[in-house]
Amino acid sequence: MTSLDMPAARTTGAGRVDALTVGDATTYAQWFACLADPTRVRLLHQVATRPAGITVGELAEALGIGQPTVSHHVRKLADVGFVSVRKDRTSTVVMVNPTCCTGLPHAADAVMGVLTPRPCCPEDLPADVTVRQMRADDWEAVRRIYGEGIATRTATAATEVPSREALEAQWLPQHRWVAEIDGEVVGWAALSPVSSHEGYQGVAESTVYVAEQTRGRGVGKALLHKQVVAADEAGLWTLQTSIFPENRAGLAVHHSAGYRTVGVRERIAQLDGQWRDSVFLERRSPMH
Repeated sequence: MTSLDMPAARTTGAGRVDALTVGDATTYAQWFACLADPTRVRLLHQVATRPAGITVGELAEALGIGQPTVSHHVRKLADVGFVSVRKDRTSTVVMVNPTCCTGLPHAADAVMGVLTPRPCCPEDLPADVTVRQMRADDWEAVRRIYGEGIATRTATAATEVPSREALEAQWLPQHRWVAEIDGEVVGWAALSPVSSHEGYQGVAESTVYVAEQTRGRGVGKALLHKQVVAADEAGLWTLQTSIFPENRAGLAVHHSAGYRTVGVRERIAQLDGQWRDSVFLERRSPMH
């Protein structure tokens, strides 16, 4: 039976990164070959949507094909570890291998190169941008810049700037940063905990905003650099964020800081009476 272990990116020395060994490539080729048959894809879909199991007879009825044909395809899927089979009296019950639900998407990521190690951040930081910790006298500028982001309708689903008290309660105290150009606050970044559960204490949500008049000058890049370096040093293991697909600049700068796209959440938010999708990204600390 073929293993369904997660693929892992590997560094092969001298800065060369090879995300796929011959063994992994062979494994994934077997998986994709198994799914080259449309009937098999439909069958796996039926099994995956019935986690408690589905009988061969039920599969045959759902797909409109004979039981011998179903049994043939089930054996093929079982050979590569996508499903398991057990007997229940006179029936054969087919169940999805739970690892398949994560192994297949990760295999596609490995093939496309998105699991390769990424640098912490871009090195071409703007020389005229200074990033420091947020102070009490920065709140007026921070909230003003927040409002400028809301006005774009591409930065957030929020329609009103939260109060200082709400933001202070939401943001982690040691992970609030502002960017300055010539002494003027032109952007900010903050982290918020994603959960109160102890097991998620190393996971935080990132928010970055840049003043309207300084967009395109590398302010967001400088803020993200400071944010991810500080998060790594503080022991946070995952940063995550959601960005509207239309915000191409936001997506690009996060990718440059080591974030990867996890997926697109369809119709996740409403803004101005319209459904909006968001791209969900995350960055894993190289220290964990």
